[in-house]
Parts: sequence; structure tokens; C-alpha cells
Amino acid sequence: MNAFLPADILIPQVDAMEKWAVIACDQFTSDPQYWDRVRENAAGSPSTINLILPEAELGTAREAEHTALINRTMAQYLKDNVFKTLKNAFVYVERTLENGTVRSGLVGMVDLDAYDYSVGSTSAIRATERTVVERIPPRMRVRRDAPIELPHILMLCDDHDKVLIEPIGAKKDALPKLYDFELMEGGNRICGWLVDGAEAEAFNARLTSYSATVGQKYEGLGGVPMVFAVGDGNHSLATAKSCYEERKANNPDADLSNDPARFALVELENIHDEAQVFEPIHRVLTQCDPKKLLESLEKDACADGGFAVKWYTRDASGTVLLDRAKSELAVGVLQGFLDEYLKTHEGEIDYIHDDDALISLAKQENAIGFLLPAMEKSQLFRGVISDGILPRKTFSMGHSREKRYYIEGRKIK
Repeated sequence: MNAFLPADILIPQVDAMEKWAVIACDQFTSDPQYWDRVRENAAGSPSTINLILPEAELGTAREAEHTALINRTMAQYLKDNVFKTLKNAFVYVERTLENGTVRSGLVGMVDLDAYDYSVGSTSAIRATERTVVERIPPRMRVRRDAPIELPHILMLCDDHDKVLIEPIGAKKDALPKLYDFELMEGGNRICGWLVDGAEAEAFNARLTSYSATVGQKYEGLGGVPMVFAVGDGNHSLATAKSCYEERKANNPDADLSNDPARFALVELENIHDEAQVFEPIHRVLTQCDPKKLLESLEKDACADGGFAVKWYTRDASGTVLLDRAKSELAVGVLQGFLDEYLKTHEGEIDYIHDDDALISLAKQENAIGFLLPAMEKSQLFRGVISDGILPRKTFSMGHSREKRYYIEGRKIK
């Protein structure tokens, strides 16, 4: 069985889709006014803001109240026939981004038995960055009694030849269109098409072939090849996995092979989509001795022919060559060194997205900044397979308003 499958997908039947669709709950966590505007915009209409808990509310007095309200509202929406069910289907999605490019994806469900977020996992589906297990229990409180799931998870394939998703896009004009509208709060446009029947079967056949041969592109690496990586929403997928494992533990004699809890809805995207951009996240060290840090870096983590990384201080700049034998990625070498160095030396690390901001911050007294190169798309899977997990803050997939909006759902009870 493939690790990514068609599902019985719930599609809203509402008059105002722009009020229904709400951005991923883990965005704008320090901007409660954003979420206040969303609630105001959606007032009086069916909306996913009534079905999700913004992470800005985790740990607040509103958390327990809204969690209970979410479950009641889900049940009411089901009773009121807010949803139509697309049986055994995928949804092909095209999302227009801020720069005008269009990012393609396919909504379906993953088999949680094929997913393991632990470091060193050898499963078909893996996390790209370390999962903070302490972040899972609050999310389990929301999912545990929910009758519906709504995904903001973006799962990635390393499909150089574009054999999986792109053939569907080439035939989209022959597919039934499900929605086409402008997303709220500057999210730009999104369109969705139904993929079922022969088209779904053709995708499954392509995925079966792809999965059987995917390891060939990673020959020479020390680790076990994988089929998919979780790009965004890993803690939400880890929550689904934890709820499923809890259900198995509580029902040791039950056959859960077709239980809804075994699966989770996600959107699959190809890292080789032209609209998919991986932006680097730079490092700046403050309250440190830049000269001593640089000397230690050159002694412990550099080698001829290494990754070229620019550094900046208040009155100087230069380049270090980070030892390729230590990681598949420049950020892996640097972060590994910094983690060890800061155990015994003074300094505070921060993660910066913008090049100019990094250079400006490095001009502070007792500071040094490292301008990391953008990660090549092909390095993502190779890095996870070889190193077991990517360093935290390795890359950013697009801007905040380009994250996934909740539209489709699935029954999980």
C-alpha cells in the first residue's frame, strides 16, 4: 500500500469561501490582533476559525473554552450538512503566491504507520527538523475528541522528473472545479479540482512506481531512503500520530487497519515546483568574542573545499570553508559547531531571514554574523537521509501568508 492515498474528503458547501478558509493555526502566534480580525471577518458565516485553535491561544485562559466549542461546532456543522463528501478522492490545488507564481499540490491522506518523527527514523515519511515533543500534548487535547480534522500540513516529494503531481495539472481543465476564490488577509488566490476515478488510479500507479525506485537517487548515502518529508505542520502530524498510538494502546485487541485515526489529511507538494522556494535562515551571535569564536570554528569545523560561508563583524568580513565531511549541509556544519561552542562559551544565537538585517546586526559590538547559502532543493532529502534530521531553522518555505489555509476536512471518528 502506498503511504499517500485518496480519502473521503469533506468539502464545504458555503456561500462565502473567503470566510470559510483560515490560515494555519501556527502562524501569527505573536499577533492576536490578526486572529481577532479573522473572527470579525467570518462572523455570522460557517468558517474554519470556529474549528481550529490558533496557537496564539495555547496556554491562555481561552484554550479550554475554545477547545470545547470547537468540538461542538464540528458536530453541528456535520449535522447541518455544511460538508459534501468526495469519496475516495484527491483534490488538486493551485495556490497563487505573493510574487504571482502558482504552487501546485495534491490533497490526500497519509498512512501514519508509515510516518515516524523521531531522530534517526527509517520510515517512508519523516520530519525534516527535530520535533519538540513538549508541543504535542496541548495539540492532542484539541484533536482527541474532535470528529473532524482540517489539515495545514505540507508534505514534500523529491520528484525531479515531475511524474506525480504535474500530470494532473496538465489535465486540470478536464477535471471538475471545486472552488476558486480569494483568500482572506492577503493570502491571494486558490483553486481546487476533484481528482477521482481513473485519474486517482493513474496517480496511485505512478506513486507505486515512484516509491519502488526512489532509493536509486540517494545511492552512496549512509542512511535509509525515504519517500516523503514533512515541510510544514510537522507538530500537527506528530499530534495525529500520537493520538493514533494512544488509540492503539487503549484498544490492544482491536483491528485498526482501516480506522480513520490511522490516517491524516495533508497536501503533497513537489520541492522541484518552480514556485517552491527555500529561503536560508542566517545565524548571528551576540554577547560573544567574535575573534575567539572564529578561531575555534576554523580549527574545529573547516576544511579545504568546504562549504563557503561569509561572516561579518563590526569592522571585518571574510569567508570560512565548512567541512563537508561533517554534514550534507553548510547549516548542519555551522549549527553543530555553534551548539557545542555555546556549551562552554558566552554568546546568544539568533536566527535571521533577511541578508541586510543579518549584516546590520553583525555590526554590533561583540557580535558575528554568518550569511548562509540557500539550500539546494535536492539537498533536503539527502540531508535528512544522511544526517537523520536537519538542524533547527534550516530553511523557510515561503512567507507567513503563503502557508496553507484550511479548506478540506476528513472525518476521524
